[in-house]
Amino acid sequence: MRGLAVTAIALTSVLSMAACAKDTGGSNTGSGSDNAEGCKLAAKPPAAAAATSSAAASDEKIDGSALKVGLAYDIGGRGDASFNDSAAAGLDKAKADFGIKPENLKELTAAPNEPEDAKLTRLRQLASEGYNPIIGVGFAYAESLGVVGPEFPNVKFAIVDGAVEGATNVTPLLFAEEQGSFLAGVIAAYRSKACHVGFVGGVEIPLIKKFDAGFEQGAQAAAPDIKIERKYLTPAGDFTGFQDPAKGQEAATGQIESGADVLYHAAGASGKGVFSAAKTGNALAIGVDADQYNQTTVAESKDVIISSMLKRVDVAVYDFVGAVAKNDLASLPKIFDLSVDGVGYSTSGGKLDADLQAVLEGYKAQIIKGEIKVKDSL
Repeated sequence: MRGLAVTAIALTSVLSMAACAKDTGGSNTGSGSDNAEGCKLAAKPPAAAAATSSAAASDEKIDGSALKVGLAYDIGGRGDASFNDSAAAGLDKAKADFGIKPENLKELTAAPNEPEDAKLTRLRQLASEGYNPIIGVGFAYAESLGVVGPEFPNVKFAIVDGAVEGATNVTPLLFAEEQGSFLAGVIAAYRSKACHVGFVGGVEIPLIKKFDAGFEQGAQAAAPDIKIERKYLTPAGDFTGFQDPAKGQEAATGQIESGADVLYHAAGASGKGVFSAAKTGNALAIGVDADQYNQTTVAESKDVIISSMLKRVDVAVYDFVGAVAKNDLASLPKIFDLSVDGVGYSTSGGKLDADLQAVLEGYKAQIIKGEIKVKDSL
């Protein structure tokens, strides 16, 4: 069920290349031509002849009124304007659509650099209080779910961004972040006047490197000569990089001073600082996970947010709860990728014109068909 899926754009005609410019836009014609300002663009992909997603809406009525749903957030929790808020949106929609009673929902949040015992306690608390299903939002719950899952074999658990080997009652909710980030790289290349862009990662771990890798591949596919800055806020093991807007702002400011004029972040709540730096430094920014243009916590910077890479944690949470209500976990995809609208890009604010959207849909179609294989590491 793709109740929250982004509707793919059907394009049947050959469209002209989009400009590599800022909000005022512009155009260039031909393939692989130079803009007056910006990148020498590669030949555009073939136009997508039809919707490139296999996801389909469903009118199926699901009754979740008997469920008690527990959500264990990663650090930042509801209100982080990113990863956790996307999970919260999925829970909110499940509540509304499936008739889950407000008193049958419970949300708990992790603290930065907390001990593993805290996660164990959080999960056991939810399970002991009768919540079923329970969703751990973030790979950091993998170790604890490996312990708690077998302790409560009748509880259906899920983990976002992770898997627990041997725990048959823990469903992995995994994403092709590199595919969505590829499209973010294309957007950055087309909108950069300097042909110089930047990536800010929260923590230097394999998951965030998937965003980094996809972004670089997309930017280089669209503009082979593009220059790319990258900065991780904290090393592996120090997860404060996902909750430090000041560090995000400092890193982004450094990239702007080095010449980057479009920045993409995968840094959780630290992305608020990236947006602030872009606004102050007359740059543009691409959000992550949720449609950050529409989030109130970053509203003061929304005018610089040209798009967001949508990692549909909301879809995964919603679909998992629905699958539990139907007792049909086998209906869930193995990975939430472009083909099921598990990742994508936002168009809020009208900052991506039709020509650029045509290019994005062309690349999207090639990825879905396997004509472009996006690596998940550099």
